[in-house]
Amino acid sequence: MTIGVPKEIKNNENRVGMTPSGVFELTKNNHTVFVQKDAGFGSGFFDEDYKRVGATVLDTIEAVYAAADMIVKVKEPIAEEYAFIKSNHVVFTYFHFASSEPLTKAMIKSKSVCIAYETVEDADGSLPLLTPMSEVAGRMAIQQGAKYLEKPIKGRGVLLGGVPGVPPGKVLVLGAGVVGIQAAKMAAGLGAHVTVMDINMKQLRYVNDVMPPHVVTEFSSEYTIRKRIKDHDLIIGGVLVKGAKAPKLITRDMLKDMRPGTVLVDVAVDQGGCMETTKATTHEDPTFIIDDVVHYCVGNMPGAVPYTSTLALTNVTLPYVLRLANDGWENACNKDKTLAKGLNIVNGKIVYQEIAEAFNWSVEIL
Repeated sequence: MTIGVPKEIKNNENRVGMTPSGVFELTKNNHTVFVQKDAGFGSGFFDEDYKRVGATVLDTIEAVYAAADMIVKVKEPIAEEYAFIKSNHVVFTYFHFASSEPLTKAMIKSKSVCIAYETVEDADGSLPLLTPMSEVAGRMAIQQGAKYLEKPIKGRGVLLGGVPGVPPGKVLVLGAGVVGIQAAKMAAGLGAHVTVMDINMKQLRYVNDVMPPHVVTEFSSEYTIRKRIKDHDLIIGGVLVKGAKAPKLITRDMLKDMRPGTVLVDVAVDQGGCMETTKATTHEDPTFIIDDVVHYCVGNMPGAVPYTSTLALTNVTLPYVLRLANDGWENACNKDKTLAKGLNIVNGKIVYQEIAEAFNWSVEIL
C-alpha cells in the first residue's frame, strides 16, 4: 500500500502523523511511504531522517494526497484539504466529527473511508489512540491554567502552590477520566487543593485511592458544580462522551458566580466543549474573556509540545497503521473489532451512531 504523511496545516500544529521510526516499520513491510517536505520539522524530525528509512519526500501536500492510498495524519482535515481527499482514500486521523458539520459533510461528499483515532475502542471501553493525547492535554491544562492565572494576563494573580503562610490555589476538575486524572496529578504536584468531580463512582473511588489527601472527590451535579465554582481559581473541563458532543456542564449564567480572573480550560473543545461559552481558540490567540472570566479553549493543545506528542501518538497508532496497510481497511477491521470501532464514515455513509445523532441524521449499519 502507498501511505501519505502530509504536513499539518492547522494553526500552530507542529505534530506529524508518523515518526521516522514508524515509517521504517512500514517500508520494512514493503509499503511505499510519501512524506511531505518539512512535515516533521516542527516535531524535530527532518526530511533526511525520513529518506534514510526509505520514504520519498514530496514537495507539496497535493502531491502527497495524489500519490497515497492511505493518509496518516494528526488533526482533522481543514477546508483547504477537503478537495484533496478522494473516494480511493483511507484517512486515519483525529476527526471529532460531532463538533463540525462542515467537516462531516465534506468527508461524506468525498466518499473516502474515515477512521477516527478517537473512537478506536478496546473491549473494556478504553480509547487507546486518544489516551496519550488526553494524557498530554490533561497535564498541559494545569501548565497553561497556572500561567493564565497570572495577573498580567487578567488572571486572579494566584500561585497554584501557594507559599508558606499563604493557602494554595484551588483547582476544580470536571471529569475523572484520563484528562481529569492527569490534570489532578499535575495540580497536586504543584501543591494546589484539587477537587475532582464525576458521575462515575468507580472512577471517583480510583482517584480517591491513588491521589494524595489534598485531592478530594465529589459526585458531580449541577448543584455541586454551582457551589464549587464560587471559590475555585482554575476550572478544567475534561469530560468525554465517546464520539459525541460534550455535555455543557458550565453554563453562561454560571460565570457571574465565579470570581474575576477565574480561569477556565476546556480540554473538551474538540468535541464541542463542556462549557456553554467555549469557542475554539488557537495557540496564536489562545484566550478570551467573558464576564471577567478567562477562557483557554485551544483545540490542539498537544501541538504545543510536538516532540513529546508525536512520539506518544506514533507509539499507539503504528500497530493499527500496519494492520490497515498489510490487510486493507476491510480485512483489518473485520479481524480487529477495536479498529472497527474507528470507522466513522465509509463511502459517503455515516456508520458511527453518535455522529449521526449529533446532527439528527440517519446512520448506515455496516
